[in-house]
Amino acid sequence: MTAYFPAARLRRAAFIGALCAGLAVTGTGCGEDPDEGTNGIGKLSADKIEAKAKAAAAEADSVHLSGTLVSGGKSFTLDMRLKSDGGSGEVKSQDNTFQLLRVGEQLYLKASAAFWGQSDSAGKLGDKYVKVPEADPSYKQFRGFTDMDVLLDGLLGLEGKLAKGSYTKVGHTRAVQVTADQGKGGKLSVSLEGTPYPLLMERAGGAGRVELAEWGKAFPLDPPAQDQTVDYGSQLPTTKEAETKGSGQGSNPAKP
Repeated sequence: MTAYFPAARLRRAAFIGALCAGLAVTGTGCGEDPDEGTNGIGKLSADKIEAKAKAAAAEADSVHLSGTLVSGGKSFTLDMRLKSDGGSGEVKSQDNTFQLLRVGEQLYLKASAAFWGQSDSAGKLGDKYVKVPEADPSYKQFRGFTDMDVLLDGLLGLEGKLAKGSYTKVGHTRAVQVTADQGKGGKLSVSLEGTPYPLLMERAGGAGRVELAEWGKAFPLDPPAQDQTVDYGSQLPTTKEAETKGSGQGSNPAKP
């Protein structure tokens, strides 16, 4: 006896087969477990995913932050490598670009002569590491850009009711999104591979987008050479104009 299949059933079977074949190309074929080969956090609730990400960040020895922050009405572009005892990298604003280096409590600032405004010393300071005295009012402001704990505390904050979003990728790493207030309160992408580190933070209200990478990767952090360092004692040699343009907003630049 010859089996008989209605044409509609055959068309439906062909469609499902083609669909599964297409999904298989993207790595999410029919019947596949989307959590296979992951660290399993995608199975958790949004609250628990966020908690796991924050805990992983708190235990990390180092991180590389890159992206934009909006703080005090100003926009900053960051490219900073940070660890518990210091950090180094570059900060750009609309007015200035400067490099920061902190080793322990010793903080150094490197910028072009234009950064220093009309001060008598401006010509001598261009492209030199200027030691920022702890007593200077700008010390805490600049230091905030080099403090791993301070920046992460300000960055990793979602505002509103949390919900688990879709699976995505940040670079080549699979991640799961956690959104707050349907995205209006920020979006956090957390790694589905290995330790559940935060990989991308999109801040609420358009207050910045920062990638977090190279978690736990060692990097050298040494004071600048003596012939590349200038020390003016207890106060930076800046005019009011240079202070206004060069300073961050408060001790935590990641706070809006």
